[in-house]
Amino acid sequence: MSSHWHRAIAELSAQGDAARAAAQRVDDAPSTERTTAVAISYAAETDYLRSAGMLLRAHLSDRRPPRRLPVALIWPYFRNAWKARTVDRLGGVWRAIPRDAALEKMRSAPTDPLLTAVLEQAEALQASLHGERQVDRLYESFIPERTGHAVADLVGGGGRSAPTLPGFPDPGHPINRAFPQGSGTRIQPGREAEFTRLSSDRFAVHTRAVAFGDAVLALLVEHRAAGVAPQPGRLRGAGRWVGRERQLVPDRAKWPAKLNVYEGVTLAGLGWLVLACTGLPLTFGKEADLLSHALLLFMAAGLIACTGIGLVIRYGPKLIKGPGFGAAVPGIAAGLIALVVWQGQGPVASYYFAGPYERYEREYANGCLAASPYRHDAVQATADGGVLVVTPISGETTLRLGPAEDGGTHPLGPLDQATREVLDRYGC
Repeated sequence: MSSHWHRAIAELSAQGDAARAAAQRVDDAPSTERTTAVAISYAAETDYLRSAGMLLRAHLSDRRPPRRLPVALIWPYFRNAWKARTVDRLGGVWRAIPRDAALEKMRSAPTDPLLTAVLEQAEALQASLHGERQVDRLYESFIPERTGHAVADLVGGGGRSAPTLPGFPDPGHPINRAFPQGSGTRIQPGREAEFTRLSSDRFAVHTRAVAFGDAVLALLVEHRAAGVAPQPGRLRGAGRWVGRERQLVPDRAKWPAKLNVYEGVTLAGLGWLVLACTGLPLTFGKEADLLSHALLLFMAAGLIACTGIGLVIRYGPKLIKGPGFGAAVPGIAAGLIALVVWQGQGPVASYYFAGPYERYEREYANGCLAASPYRHDAVQATADGGVLVVTPISGETTLRLGPAEDGGTHPLGPLDQATREVLDRYGC
């Protein structure tokens, strides 16, 4: 057996052990951690199913196994969202089920009892996938029969099928279920047994996924490991978190159903701070003469807004946990910071991205030239082509300074010898 197959089989064995441990953990976990345990279980069994399918394809094609088996990516900073998405999608198990092409490849391979067992489990998974796709189409919209008896009307034993939409004769079509013509929903009459069978197949997908992985593992051990199963190898992905649900998704404070006055003050202060910070790219972009890149400025503002809203949602409940007036203190502090940011961003942007006239006054007219014929009230200044021309009313030498540009950050300097001599004379 090559070292590549030894490592791959060992990792697959570790994933199988993790999938079984995760399924058992769902029953043993405390109620507060059960949904996290369910998400780990779904992700672990999906890892096992995907890895088994990948190694099976490599075995049937007589190729080298992949260097790393596929595992679920657990979002490091959005684990609550990862948990919700994993539970909603059953960990992505439906997409990991072997498709028809894989089944045909198994059927065309040389006859082998272990491969036959793998094929049976793959066909069972296909039946589960068929149940997932078809079970909802057995429902229909219907019009209940009003008998005048409250109990009978509530149970809804009678009634007739509602008319279908034009062009969609199947009563279970998603269009007919999305726009029902009746006031109730039921299983189509006469298809109860089929509904029960499809539902059973759909709910059995978790057991069948692990059984498929076990069958593939037995096949690989027999043909690639000479019948000697290696010790479980390195475990990656969701299986590492079995029994560590609280570390994976820590308990976090939640927003109250209804905010009191103090909590509302904090929420308003945080919202104002986010709004003030959102205006920073637009204010500085305007002063820096970057309005030609308005799209980038708005994208930056949107990024700041989304980040701020996310931080408020994430940490806001912790900030309003103080008793009474203490819950409003973070909001008051945020409001004061927002006021400083709101009022200060304009002057700060204007200072750093001053125009040529403001820069001349700051660097020369209000400094070394304040007592000279070049003070700001004794000259006429024009900017053209990146050159600031300063002409004193007294008839002294005209100054030529640059670069004179809107939104610039470079200091003004002399552009000719005459200007340099004047600046040297006044110690500039």
